[in-house]
Amino acid sequence: MDEQQEREQRGLVIAAKSKLQRSDDGFRWFVPSQTKGCHDTYIVKPDPAHPHCTCPDFTARQLRCKHVYAVEIVTQREYTDDGETQTYTETVTVKKTYKQEWSAYNRAQTHEKERFLSLLDELCKGIEEPIQSFGRPRLPLADMIFASTFKVYSTFSGRRFTSDLRDAHSKGFLTRAPHYNSISRYLENPTLTPFLKQLIEISSLPLQTVESDFAVDSSGFTTCRFVQWTKAKYTDPKLMERHDWIKVHLMCGVKTNIVTSIEITDAYANDCPQFDGLVKTTARNFTMSQVSADKAYLSSDNLQTVVDNNAIPFIPFKANSVTTKNHSAIWKRMFHFYSYNQDRFMQCYHKRSNVETTFHMIKSKFGDRLRSKTKTAQVNEAMCKVLAHNLCCLIQSIYELGIEPTFWEAAA
Repeated sequence: MDEQQEREQRGLVIAAKSKLQRSDDGFRWFVPSQTKGCHDTYIVKPDPAHPHCTCPDFTARQLRCKHVYAVEIVTQREYTDDGETQTYTETVTVKKTYKQEWSAYNRAQTHEKERFLSLLDELCKGIEEPIQSFGRPRLPLADMIFASTFKVYSTFSGRRFTSDLRDAHSKGFLTRAPHYNSISRYLENPTLTPFLKQLIEISSLPLQTVESDFAVDSSGFTTCRFVQWTKAKYTDPKLMERHDWIKVHLMCGVKTNIVTSIEITDAYANDCPQFDGLVKTTARNFTMSQVSADKAYLSSDNLQTVVDNNAIPFIPFKANSVTTKNHSAIWKRMFHFYSYNQDRFMQCYHKRSNVETTFHMIKSKFGDRLRSKTKTAQVNEAMCKVLAHNLCCLIQSIYELGIEPTFWEAAA
């Protein structure tokens, strides 16, 4: 890249991040200096044939500087292809509303519990029972996953949930009704985690033909435990009044809010490293078109991961983001797209708000706190919440879109 191209790149950064002002007569622009500690403002006259700028670089070279390029970029945004200025007249702010299929919603809600049990039963039938060579006979793993997910769905305590277990057993969903303590013990079993993670993926497959755009984010789920005394004593005494929590990272479809992949980490784990696994897991089952995420996921590797899976990443750039010769081609391409076409970029990026809706749906319906006491049980309980959410999304899609889920045939 030669010096003139570097000036054009800097002008692109100025146009994207700085506020340029035009004079009342429309023939001059005031561009702030980008030099640290300098508060000067340069005057640019954007004549197409003979532009002029008061900065030292233009004075010495008499060639387009980065300030001239910045004005030309901003001016280009304000004109249509035929050269006519676009004029916008704003009269009133209207809140955008979305159509609600109330008849389908009412049918889904009034039949949700019975459909939930049948879908969960069908989903658990595909679980292969581990071989037991010694010890007392264990409760069937499919029964315990069914009971654990059903308990989370009900939001009842273990004791108050016992009558629901007996009812599920009488309907044939369980081989026998387990004791409420057995549910708590099975949630503490780490071998349950990969099964729950698999069921979350399987439960999303009936919507393969519906979802093509996806969003990624994370959110915390509070536990019943407080932060350890040693941490509070030696770091921050205020931690004594703060509950511990875990972080759930997930990717969801933006149309139905179905969760397609999930990762659970400690409270203070970074978001960015989880992006790669979430995208690759979803790409195994879905044909992706767009992937939206906030600035916490911005990196060249993450952008490349999305492109490698035949999708377009919509991750906004930070205030200090630049393009250099060391950056990848996809970084430069998306930075130019973000800088030159912010309106179109933000229209696609706005789909990311659907992942916030997904977390709200999970927390408002199944609670934002975890009852379990051990870390493994908390992870499994959080996954049960997400699995219950997926089944509820499927029930809504049954009545709204007319689909009929077939889990294990779709998985094959």
